[in-house]
Amino acid sequence: MDLSLNGRKALVTGGSRGVGRGIVLALARAGVDVVTCYRQESEAVESLRVELKEIGGDHHVLRADLTDPAEIEGLLAECATRLGRLDLVVNNAGAISHIPFGELALDEWHRVIDTNVTASYLIVQHALPLLHEGSSIVSIGSKSAEVGIPTRAHYTASKAALIGLTRSLAKELGPRGIRVNVVALGVIETEAMAALPDDVRTQMRERYEAKTALGRLGTPTEVGQAILFLASPLSSYVTGATLNVDGGIS
Repeated sequence: MDLSLNGRKALVTGGSRGVGRGIVLALARAGVDVVTCYRQESEAVESLRVELKEIGGDHHVLRADLTDPAEIEGLLAECATRLGRLDLVVNNAGAISHIPFGELALDEWHRVIDTNVTASYLIVQHALPLLHEGSSIVSIGSKSAEVGIPTRAHYTASKAALIGLTRSLAKELGPRGIRVNVVALGVIETEAMAALPDDVRTQMRERYEAKTALGRLGTPTEVGQAILFLASPLSSYVTGATLNVDGGIS
């Protein structure tokens, strides 16, 4: 199916690994020119550059620390210089930790909130001059914002905040023809899970597969397919929405 995405321009934050990588590659294969960013050098960064070169297109993998407002401003300046405009912004970069609430330090609260919420606010704000009628903004959320998870109060609070931000921006930017949505994820099988000890990984997979209607975990590629939908004209009347990509998890 032709999604009419060839030649469109996108920024995807945190695109070197996991879900972000799946999104970047799905967009590139659909003909989108992509700028993505990473925080630290790694083999994943270099392998992504190689893979994008093989796919073809005008892609750029840049370093940016999204907890630093100046680096966010610089990242969007690079988007303006390299791409000229943005048809899609995907707020994917995120932070998570598992800490009992009574032991949650203020610094860790700020780290997660700043990465997951404040960075998204700044990215969209700096992207506004590059966006136009027909552009799409998508933030990667989590099913945990709806159900809550012990030891992740700071993380679930940040993902719930993205839903509120999205609803407000959808109404504010709607008159400009810009759509704003959230993709709320269930459990996605990424490199981080693959790196767990075998027994832990098996236990986690069995536990979460049993909670899903489909009886399996999701993949980064499947998240990328949801982003393709929200970037394309197929979703032209979808805004302010939370699209659950969670396999029917309960």
